[in-house]
Amino acid sequence: MRNAIQVLWRNRKGSMAIETAIVAPVLVLMALGTFEVGSIVSRQHELQTAASEGELIALATASGATTDINTVKDIIKTSVNLTDSQIDITRFYRCNDSDVTVTNPDNCGTDDVVSSYIRVDLTDTYTPVWTDFGVGSPITFDVERTVQLS
Repeated sequence: MRNAIQVLWRNRKGSMAIETAIVAPVLVLMALGTFEVGSIVSRQHELQTAASEGELIALATASGATTDINTVKDIIKTSVNLTDSQIDITRFYRCNDSDVTVTNPDNCGTDDVVSSYIRVDLTDTYTPVWTDFGVGSPITFDVERTVQLS
């Protein structure tokens, strides 16, 4: 019995196959995780860029160009492949230095200084592949930008 164990101990045939069987799944999972994290970061960056694009269009509108909210929404929708329900662009106003905002500048007094704002809110959901295995849950992105126009 002791000789049989010594023979098996010295015999190294097949050890590479066993090591590969142990290490390969770990490497595959690490590669998959790296790809998924890269996709998550990429989507967040795309949404941030689209919000910045909407901000720049709104600022151009404030300085004389004529673009309405629906045009800004269409540009953002096209650039990041979102639906109308995932994009919310609202215009609101502030009377003097009040903390309260209003949706219509006529609600301010006649002598009030009216500041105009636009808010771009983008939402999206990404479902990583690891959720198919019961790990984690879908990731919801919510990017919001508020720009003072005047």
